[in-house]
Amino acid sequence: MVKLSPSVLTADFLTLRDMLPKFEQSGVDMLHLDVMDGIFVPNISFGVPVIMSIKAHTNLPLDVHLMIDRPHRYIKEFASVADWLGFHYEAGSNVAETLKEIRANGVKACLTIKPKTSAEEIYEYLPLCDMVLVMSVEPGFGGQKFMPESLDKVRKLSAEAKRQGLNLEIQIDGGINAETAPLAVEAGVTVLVAGNYIFSAENVEETVKHIKSL
Repeated sequence: MVKLSPSVLTADFLTLRDMLPKFEQSGVDMLHLDVMDGIFVPNISFGVPVIMSIKAHTNLPLDVHLMIDRPHRYIKEFASVADWLGFHYEAGSNVAETLKEIRANGVKACLTIKPKTSAEEIYEYLPLCDMVLVMSVEPGFGGQKFMPESLDKVRKLSAEAKRQGLNLEIQIDGGINAETAPLAVEAGVTVLVAGNYIFSAENVEETVKHIKSL
């Protein structure tokens, strides 16, 4: 069964606390938290204090996605509040050393690639990852249209992980809805990130159950 990680980027933060029990009851697997610095991506979101507040009100694992410049500078701080911690291949840090540091802090490591980065560029780092995240939109803003070419990257990463004998989660983020989710799962995605589709749903529980059944 596919895992689901709702992205809180599109949530109403004043009512997010009330939604957390619904997520837990409906079978959500983790919460996706996009940290943006206004440098690596042209937007600013939130940091450790907000994540700490969310963590205090849920038992769901926190899937923290760093969209920040030179993320190696903040691994220790974010590892203290994350269960999964990911950063961008393109963000200017030593990739191997940063992945090792995440794991050394007792957190599962995720490496993320932007739409213009090929799957082949990160093959050498897969043994250091617990998950890879394929962006199916340009990072920085919610509500963008899904890029179907991202599915080919998913297929390549899935095949390469199997070739290397790795138990690797493959996550996709951007434009995930009732139409694109099945395509992603068919390509090999094991963790779906969905924002607008979840938070704008009239019945969140039924929407979650539908995605989880794919």
